Order: sequence, then C-alpha cells, then structure tokens
Amino acid sequence: MEIETKTIKVLDKGFVTLIDVMGDDRAAVRAARVSHGKDLSTDEKDKKLINYLMEHGHLSPFEHITYTFHVKAPIFVTRQWFRHRIGMSPNEMSRRYTSKKADEFYLPSEIRVQDKKDKQSSKIIDEPLLKEKSLKIIEETYNRIYEAYEELLEMGVARELARIILPVGEYTEFYLTTNLRALMHFIDLRLSSHAQLEIQEYAKALMFFFRETCPWTYEAYIKYQYKGDLLQNDF
Repeated sequence: MEIETKTIKVLDKGFVTLIDVMGDDRAAVRAARVSHGKDLSTDEKDKKLINYLMEHGHLSPFEHITYTFHVKAPIFVTRQWFRHRIGMSPNEMSRRYTSKKADEFYLPSEIRVQDKKDKQSSKIIDEPLLKEKSLKIIEETYNRIYEAYEELLEMGVARELARIILPVGEYTEFYLTTNLRALMHFIDLRLSSHAQLEIQEYAKALMFFFRETCPWTYEAYIKYQYKGDLLQNDF
C-alpha cells in the first residue's frame, strides 16, 4: 500500500517511519466474514460491517492488520511505550553493543511545572527566565554526562558498563511490529490528556498512519471506540 508520507518527525530529533503494513480495511472484513463462510462484498456492505464490529466491540478481526515501524524516541518515552506488551513486539538498539548516536539527547521546546492538583499532570510555563535557566541546566548536564561516557570508553571500560551513566533523556531507536487492535489501545491511552505530552506526540504519528492506511476502520474507531480526549481531525 502506497502512502505519500512514510516518516513523521517527532519532538526535536525523533521520528516514526512506517516500514511495512500488511492488510487494510478489507483484511478485517475477510477475517470477520470467514465465520459465516463468506468473503468480501460491496464497498458499502464491507464498510457497514466494519462499523458494526467497532460499535459492538468485536475487535479481533482488526488483529489481522499489522504494521512495522522504525521509531526514534527518548528513553523515558520508550519505557512508557514498552508497557504496552500485548500485540506489540519491539526490538531496541542496545548500548551494550554500540555507542553510535549516544550523544543525541532530548531538549524540550517548553518547560512544564507540576500541576499542584493532579500528580499526573504538568503545565507549560510562560516565564522566560525560568525556561532559559532550566534548559541551560538540562543541556549542560547532558554535555557533562556524555563527556564522562566518552572518557570511560577511552579508558577501556566496556560499553555495557559505561552506559549506566547515560540519562533517560537520551534518544534510542527501535523497530516495532504491532497489530491494529493493539495500536488502537495504545492510541486510547497515549492520545489522552492523562498521558505525558511527549508520548502524545508519538501517538499522533501512529494515528496518522492508521488513518492513511485504513480510512474506513479509522472513521469507525473514532465514532465508536476511541476513549481518549485529545483527538483532532487535522493530524
């Protein structure tokens, strides 16, 4: 299946690239209709069936649509992402084997402060001096840590041990294969105001590829199943 955009830039240095997709809207239709010994029908009837499946929570047919993504994200985002264990299979770059790109760190564009009423939330501040000072501390800390990491490697310390000082703001990369049912669950939880802002941005990228490859399923999902509260139509 050909789509115009294969890579979406996320945050300052991250991205999500669609490597492969197997199946489309009709893959779910075929999987559902086999129960009655039937196959594809007209566009109108196939689309109606997808809506019926979504409305009534019959989601297993959507497991027959699979995606493989190449993702670059900060480690703290990746650790949240890998909490999604069912239907998602990741393989991540290992600092035990390579020091390549170990100097790439996430620097936020805005500084957020803790929400005093909600431990799970934060708020962007509009205080230029605090923002400038915070970003300076973050960047200088990254630089000091990376210099120490390089010094350890030059001393002959093994990569698997030298890596212990690297921060969770460091970028990592992984390949992820997932089915659409698991992807929808990820979007439910991560494209939500309850999720951290950074992982919301990755959920938006996944939503884009979902919409472009399975438009009938996307439309039915938004109408009947999406449980988040941030979804916009201009992703």
